[in-house]
This record gives sequence, structure tokens and C-alpha cells, in this order.
Amino acid sequence: MNRTQKFIRSTMATGLYQLVLMLTGFILPKVMLSFYGSDVNGLVTSITQFINYITLVEAGLSGAAVYALYKPLAANDTQAISRVVVATKKFYAKSGWIFAALVGLLAVVYPFIVETDSVSMPGVAVLVLVIGVSGIMDFFVLGKYRAILTADQKQYVISLALLLYCVLNTVMIVLFSALGFSVVFARIAALVAVFAKTWILAAYCKKHYGYLDYSAKPDDKALNKRWDALFLQILGTVQTGAPVVLSTVLTSLSSVSIYSVYNMVVNGLNSVLGIFGTGLGAGFGDLIVRKETKKLQKAYLDFEVAYYALITLIYAVAMVQILPFVLIYTRGVTDADYHQPLLGFLFTLNGFLYNIKTPQGMLVISAGLYKETRWQTTAQALIAVIGGVVLGYLYGLAGIMIAMCASNLYRAVDLLFFIPKHVTKLKMAVSLKNVALSVAELIIVVGLGLLIPWDNGSFLLWAANSAALVVIGVVIIGTGNFLVNREQVASVLTRAKQMLKK
Repeated sequence: MNRTQKFIRSTMATGLYQLVLMLTGFILPKVMLSFYGSDVNGLVTSITQFINYITLVEAGLSGAAVYALYKPLAANDTQAISRVVVATKKFYAKSGWIFAALVGLLAVVYPFIVETDSVSMPGVAVLVLVIGVSGIMDFFVLGKYRAILTADQKQYVISLALLLYCVLNTVMIVLFSALGFSVVFARIAALVAVFAKTWILAAYCKKHYGYLDYSAKPDDKALNKRWDALFLQILGTVQTGAPVVLSTVLTSLSSVSIYSVYNMVVNGLNSVLGIFGTGLGAGFGDLIVRKETKKLQKAYLDFEVAYYALITLIYAVAMVQILPFVLIYTRGVTDADYHQPLLGFLFTLNGFLYNIKTPQGMLVISAGLYKETRWQTTAQALIAVIGGVVLGYLYGLAGIMIAMCASNLYRAVDLLFFIPKHVTKLKMAVSLKNVALSVAELIIVVGLGLLIPWDNGSFLLWAANSAALVVIGVVIIGTGNFLVNREQVASVLTRAKQMLKK
């Protein structure tokens, strides 16, 4: 199976998974708000983010293992593959024990950090442990399998397992919440989804990678980029997770709930965008390892033009329609103020800035340039954290989101200079032109959208109005790219036709 065929399979499977993820991402917060209230919704969001921070003990293994597997997979060197996988398994086991200990410590400490009358202190502790179980399974069972599936461009297997997890997890939580059980019991019942996901991935890898020799000598040197990957991963997690942690400390669980609802929309959009990048990271990594520079340049330019057009369309519509959506979504919820026009703008602006750097950021990982970008990533995280503390103290959640926007803007500008010089060898002006075009198109579509007096009284009207704005956006963005990037547009359309035929 060639790169294109793997890309098509991964895109289709990931597309289905991301659709389900987006739908369940809308269902679960609504269930939390309807049955348990804003405090519990904020509590679950906060605990999840703290658990995400603890997963940093993974020590950059995932990125380093995937990078280390590109070359032996390309050469079909089964012994070398086995040695990398065995080394990955060993380090994941060590990290897993640390992770489990830290989750236990969080279960003891966290109940004293938050103030809530909705869940007892022992209940909060159990909730921490239950949410942490999924991470424990990842460390002890799934880490090594996900690494080889990702490097082998078989993300579609991971996506299908995660799809089943999302469905089962949502069904169990909705069912037990509707039956009147506590949020703690509902989350315990949902653990069946974690075990189902684990069994599927383990069974598939044992069948399709039967040549793996777990008695092979671990190739620890192959993972020498793990500490550089760890540094990048830590800073990335600090940057993306800072809003929840800062909101927990500086504001209240109700504010965390408000954050989670607006962020739910952005996460849904990013899930859709994630479909189009599926498999490309590994594909670019394969081209880099093979030193096929011309193919890399052409593939990258096509992706950049297509991706920028897509994020411009999605975030232009979102910038206009996010507030009406949130107001419809939270109708009847009166224990927190979800009418936040400024937050709606800041969340979508931050999402746009975050995705502007996605094509370049993907190449950093594909090329294994962890060490070479550590100081830039450090600056990005410092802007997010220090700016978030200062502005969050002064202006609350809006101040935190302003800091996030500044952080992503800095990183986007930095990568525009870094990637052409160190990876693609293209002129920086090419990407700068595409970014400028994207920003101009965004302003035009948003401006037109705000001038039209939309009636968003229901989800049906909201969907119809959003569809109309999408049509307007397609015309404007399509025209702009046809005038400026005609060659890439033709190439992208040709690639799309070829994939449809296959």
C-alpha cells in the first residue's frame, strides 16, 4: 500500500472519527450542564486538564519513537523495528508507574484546590482516579502500538478504535446521567469504553505486526530525541492547557465551564481540520528521510494553500456564528453567564492563529527538529503563562485568551522564518503571501457576515444561516486563491480527483 492509499484510508477513517468526536463533544457538555450544572462541568474540564499535564511524564516518547521508526519501516528492517518498539515499551512502562503515582497524588491534593458543593471531597478524589485510568492504559499497553501505527501511516486503525471509544463513552455517560446516577458513577461506568479501545488496538497490532520480537535488545539510542521531544511537548501542553489551569486558579469553576463551552466549539472545528492533516505528518517524514526535496516542496505548497483556504472559511463563519450557537446551546442554563461576545471573538481568533502555524508545525515534528526549536517554543509558552497570569488577574477569562492569541501569533511568525530555512528550502515570501491572503479573506467574509441581520432563533435557522455564509466564503476564498495561487489550486484539484478515483 503506497503513501496515497494510506492517506486516503486514514483520511476517511479520521473523518468519520472526527465527526463522531465533534458530535459527542457537543453532547457531553450539554449533559453535564443539564444534569449536574456549570460547577460540575467546570470540575470535569479542570481535572481532565490537570491529568493532561501529568501525561508529560511520557518524556517525549511518542514523537521520538515515531521519528525513530520512519527509517527502519521505509527499509523494511524488521529487526531494527523490533529494537525500537522494545525500547519504546520499556520507557513507557517506567513512565507509566510515575504517571500512576502522580495521578494518585493529584487525587489526594486536588480536592483541597477547588471549591464546589456539587461533589464531595472523596467524590472529587475518585473522579480524578477514574479520569486517570485511560492514561494509565495508554502507558502500559497502547504507547508502543500507537507509535508504530502512526509511523507506518496507519492512523485509520487508531481512528476507528477511538471512534468506538467515543461512542461507548458517550452512551454510558448519557445513560447513567439520565438515570439519576452521580457524575462519579457515570464516569466509572464509562470505563468500559477505555478497555474496549485498548483491546482493539492491541489485537490489531499483534495480528499485523507479528514479526515484532519483544526479546530483541532495546535500541535506546534510537530514542535519543526523546528529551528534545519532551521539552517541546511540555511547552506545547503548558501553552494549550494554560487557560483551564489559570481559570481554575484565578477565577471559578463556573468560568472554567464557560471556557469549556466556547472551547468546545473551537475543538469541534479543529477536529474537522484534523481530518485533512491525517497521515500527512508521517508522509512528510517519509519524504524527508528519503531526501526527496522536490516532492516535499510540491506536496507542502499544495497542502499549505488548501489548508489555509479551509481554516479561513471555517473560522470566518465561526467568528460570526459562535455567539449565537453558544446562546442556543446553553438556553435554560442560568447558573453562569454564557453571553460573552468578546470571548466568542477571542476564541475564534485564537483558533485561527493556532491553525495558521499548523503546516509549518507539522514539518517540525516530521523532521524531528525538537532541539532546534526549543527556545522559540519556550518563548511561546512564557507569553501564554506570564501574559495569562497578568491579564487573567486584570481581566479574567478574556485576559487569559488575549495572552493565548499573542502566544500563537508569535509562534506563527517565528515558524514562517524557520521552516523555509531549515526544511523546505522555499522562499519565506511564499508562505507570507499565503498568510496575508488568508487574513484578507477572513476580514472580508467576517465583515460581510456581520452586515447581514441573521435570525438565529433556533439550531435549524442557525444551521441555515451558517450554510449561507459558507457559500459566501467559498466564493470569496475560491476567487482569491484562483487569482493568487492558480498553480497550487489546479494541483490540489488534480490530487483530489485522483484520490476519488482510487
